[in-house]
Amino acid sequence: MTTSEEPPRPAVLLLSGGMDSTTLLALAVTKGFLIHALSFRYGQRHDLEVQAAARAAERYGVLKHVVLDIDLKSFGGSALTGAGIIPKDRPIDEKEIPVTYVPGRNTIFLSYAMAWAEVLGSSDLFIGVNSVDYSGYPDCRPEYIESFERMANLATRAAVGGQRLVVHSPFIRMSKREIIELGISLGVDYSETISCYDPTADGAACGHCDACQLRRKGFAEAGATDPARYAAAAPT
Repeated sequence: MTTSEEPPRPAVLLLSGGMDSTTLLALAVTKGFLIHALSFRYGQRHDLEVQAAARAAERYGVLKHVVLDIDLKSFGGSALTGAGIIPKDRPIDEKEIPVTYVPGRNTIFLSYAMAWAEVLGSSDLFIGVNSVDYSGYPDCRPEYIESFERMANLATRAAVGGQRLVVHSPFIRMSKREIIELGISLGVDYSETISCYDPTADGAACGHCDACQLRRKGFAEAGATDPARYAAAAPT
């Protein structure tokens, strides 16, 4: 991380528009990084999050926000990008990887971020994954992030030339409660974030998918009110 004695450094930050990545953006800006935000429209059914990402990018004054269109829907393999059913009221401590897992998603996203960072002359990537309160995705684990960082430092001209790339994942061992508490301390407006995998057409959260359950649990444990708008059928 930067210190007050260091000049600001450019960084590429993966910004989904969700709770974690928006908190990550607030943290990185607070640390003094010059943020280039990268979002994806990849065929996800909850692409309202891209609009939330744009609002966050504007609010935090990122230098540039790029939204890339990539068609993971063509591959299928995930209820998030296909016609499959989004699981509702699933036990969130279940160990089985859910059908909302998108094959290769974080590897694809981080690869794009790595490429942009090299063009910018940046040594810093930010991703908001966490391995404590999450849905069991294999590409959210510390060992995955560590492995990608090792690969990145073999794969780029910049790294071969001595400019080491660092993948920052400060939330990797934090719970949703801890992330929310940090965000509140940073002044994050969580009403502007989208977490739900299966929102209504007007953007109301379902309250029952894994993402909604984890969000509600985090706010409850933090003793804070979740400002998200939930559909009428959502639990209270």
